[in-house]
Amino acid sequence: MKPILVHAQALVYTLLNLMPTTDQRDSLQALLALFLEAQGHPLPQHSSMKSAGALSRFLNHYRWPTRQFIRTIRQQLVEQLLSYSGRGRRPWLQLIVDLTTLEKCGKFKQFAPLISVLQGKRGLHLVVLYLVVGQFRVPWGFRVWRGKGSPSAAQLAVRLIDTLPKVLVRAFRVVVLADTAFGSVPFLNAMRKRRYPVIVGVRCDRKLADGRKVQDLATKGQQVVLEGLSFPVTISWLYLKRDGKLEKRFVLSTRPLKGSTSTWWGRRRWSIEGFFKTIKHRFGLHCFGQQTLLGVYRWFVLCLVSFILAHWTYLSTGSALLPDWKQSATSALQLLLPDVAICLLLSQIERSRSLLQSRGLDLQLVSMKT
Repeated sequence: MKPILVHAQALVYTLLNLMPTTDQRDSLQALLALFLEAQGHPLPQHSSMKSAGALSRFLNHYRWPTRQFIRTIRQQLVEQLLSYSGRGRRPWLQLIVDLTTLEKCGKFKQFAPLISVLQGKRGLHLVVLYLVVGQFRVPWGFRVWRGKGSPSAAQLAVRLIDTLPKVLVRAFRVVVLADTAFGSVPFLNAMRKRRYPVIVGVRCDRKLADGRKVQDLATKGQQVVLEGLSFPVTISWLYLKRDGKLEKRFVLSTRPLKGSTSTWWGRRRWSIEGFFKTIKHRFGLHCFGQQTLLGVYRWFVLCLVSFILAHWTYLSTGSALLPDWKQSATSALQLLLPDVAICLLLSQIERSRSLLQSRGLDLQLVSMKT
């Protein structure tokens, strides 16, 4: 198996080679450098390599193969995921789906139909599919929930899951983990039709076929039939600490599992919440103030691929500790885009030259001869 950094480097080279011109290749490197700063605000005006106007044109107007860009990323993801399957008993591939809101204020004429209000939050609402195998975890895709009258979040989740290649599904044992919003009858029926076991949150007042409610159950791991379903499910619960208090959360499993096992799987869903915090506060997913829908879409894709590169760099260290995303992103920039990292360093030195001179210092770079 190739080292994961080799795959990361190959991915970067392939993406750069997809750019039709040298100028667009430079713009792509400048944007990746912005995202890999991992400061949470990768705005084009902060770039020291390209002007904000050039980066805006690259995102919103220039013709470069966005779909081929995405296919290339997914090909590398599948190759990496398959390397985890190995021999013997197939490992579990967790398909975690959830909805996150990128809050926005003000008017956005170009993509106003995509802006809606959900649970008091106004902005762009993304349904995200997140894949987890061991320490390997990557975002696979996203869909925009457009509000009432459009396909529901659960329907969008089904479409996302259907984009997974069959070779990937055959190589693993698949389990779908989701929040309460995805526990609808159509979603559970759709996953049962695809033979994917589902472990999803369920409301405490959800009715059973016999007229009782989920909150009336007294035994974990009890098999019941929910109202509207034609097959039995297993109900369990867990306690989460919220504002210093313990909240009881119910979990539904379409497989007959022990109560402790259902609870264990139910907690695995929360790994996507950590991803949402990282992708927003470190990689600036919510800073998508572009002029066109294409620009917004490309912003999301570049943000996600930057997260993937930082994650792969972290995995290459073999560390068992929680990742330091700032350090991992900086290492990814230095290892995968060394010329860009050097260019940024030289720019910083040049901006600091007057400060050095004011202190009676001068800095010169000398080429080392081997």
